[in-house]
Amino acid sequence: MTPPVRRAAVDTLEAEQDCSERHACGLVGIARSTARYAPEPESEEEKELRARIQGLAHRHKRYGYLRITELLRRENTAVNEKHVHRIWKEEGLQVPRRKARKRFRGPKGEVLCRAAHKDHVWSYDIIEDRTVYGGKIRFLTVVDEYTRECLAIRAGRSIGAKDVLDVLDWLFMTRGVPGHIRSDNGPEFIAKAVRGWLEGKSDTIYIEPGSPWENPYIESFNGKFRDECLNMNLFMSVRDGEEIAEAWRQEYNRYRPHSALGYETPAAFAARAVSSVQPTASLRLQHKNYTKQLDPLISTGT
Repeated sequence: MTPPVRRAAVDTLEAEQDCSERHACGLVGIARSTARYAPEPESEEEKELRARIQGLAHRHKRYGYLRITELLRRENTAVNEKHVHRIWKEEGLQVPRRKARKRFRGPKGEVLCRAAHKDHVWSYDIIEDRTVYGGKIRFLTVVDEYTRECLAIRAGRSIGAKDVLDVLDWLFMTRGVPGHIRSDNGPEFIAKAVRGWLEGKSDTIYIEPGSPWENPYIESFNGKFRDECLNMNLFMSVRDGEEIAEAWRQEYNRYRPHSALGYETPAAFAARAVSSVQPTASLRLQHKNYTKQLDPLISTGT
């Protein structure tokens, strides 16, 4: 029990059980000097800080006190993280710990072709969820491994090779062509249409089957995406899911402090990073000409 709770217990014993102060303090296990201590009334600044912390914690239910501290500092609030932590514990705002599950972990290997600059290595993967009516929603997520930006999230009942090509084509035009693209061996990533379109543009890196630890950046992002977005929202339809996911993506890139970037946002970090590629509009024509040849392959799902 905290000292305030113990003092309240002493007062209750004295008032209702007719105990002496010495006896009540002995039963509760508190010094008489502590029981007599009268805390100073909270200042207006402290009340405002407490209310602001409660407001931020209510809005961002999966944020810890360190991220809340960073958000307060962005508001030009001079605050120490220990101060925020004290209020955080007093208000019972600790993020509930997930029950640990027994996991079968693979060997800790070195990540092949670790990103050295912006747009050096992208990762993409698919994560699945359900609507309130039980229908399936799949989300295609694309991440820049160096800046940790989420470049795109596409939602659909299913994600095929054509959907992957549409997302990559748009990103290649607006952001540029990365040096490498990393993915697992899912059918939507190893389809002939995707491999053929990427040939000569970007090198593909496929992880070993059943080895998600070889693709840690997208796995880490998908964990945050599920924890802070998918598990916190109910989706009525695919369109509803895509709109909510896109809003969360913008918040993730522009607002959410990222611990791996020194609690800077991915967008702010990317603005200072140097990219070695430039967007090109000529890829649209290449994509149209190539997809004409690959339409039979896409329609058969190869």
